[in-house]
Amino acid sequence: MDKEIKLAAVGDNCMDVYDRTGEAYPGGNPVNVAVYTLRLGGNASYTGVVGTDQYGSLMRAAVASKGVDVSHLKTAPGATAVSHVEIANGNRVFGDYEEGVMAGFRLTPEDIDFLCSHDLVVTGLWGMIAGDLPALRARGVPVAFDFADKRTDPTLDLAIPYVDYAFFSYDGADGETLRTFLRSMQARGPKVAVATRGEAGSMAYDGSQFYEYGIVPCRVVDTMGAGDSYIAGFLFGLLRGKSIPDCMALGAQSSSVTLQYSGAW
Repeated sequence: MDKEIKLAAVGDNCMDVYDRTGEAYPGGNPVNVAVYTLRLGGNASYTGVVGTDQYGSLMRAAVASKGVDVSHLKTAPGATAVSHVEIANGNRVFGDYEEGVMAGFRLTPEDIDFLCSHDLVVTGLWGMIAGDLPALRARGVPVAFDFADKRTDPTLDLAIPYVDYAFFSYDGADGETLRTFLRSMQARGPKVAVATRGEAGSMAYDGSQFYEYGIVPCRVVDTMGAGDSYIAGFLFGLLRGKSIPDCMALGAQSSSVTLQYSGAW
């Protein structure tokens, strides 16, 4: 019987608002990874903050409806974070981002205790917890971090020494450039550095070997959440004791499901 998986997602959430159609979908990197982990058959919690507006109520209800533990999702006076989005040729194009109450999000000691009761913590560049990573490392809980495509962001320098599994988005790079980049990132602390490459698939490096995996072909409706679902699949495989190639395959399979509908989930 497979081991029960408990993943803790922590950090940003936002409503993805499609201005042209008026549609609004709950999302945000950690939230998405938590929801996709449930879809894969694992368990997940989400620690973060929403506002007192209608989007905050919608976010809480939507995440809870997917089976995610929201016992550590706080509510603060103000507006829930919003990302304005358009779709062009099946690809998402981000407009303005309104951070709202996420700007004041901070972990409490009790939050850290809660996170450390899980098998792995996942967060990202806008999660506001980079300064808390040393405390998580000291407690022995593995950390996965999505750096997106911000390869020179100051948060990278602060976070990466305390990250076990580092994820990047790096479309368009040739193989040698990407191998050089992943080698340099892995040398700074992570056990494994992974880059998603859009239609070119993904590449990973564990300090001794590079691994490459393609995509699972599908009809693309919306790319929103595709990278997050890859991360969820990869981490799900990892927590099940799978090899890196198998984790990459699970990531690609998970991503292909998400690509076939509108919104992250």
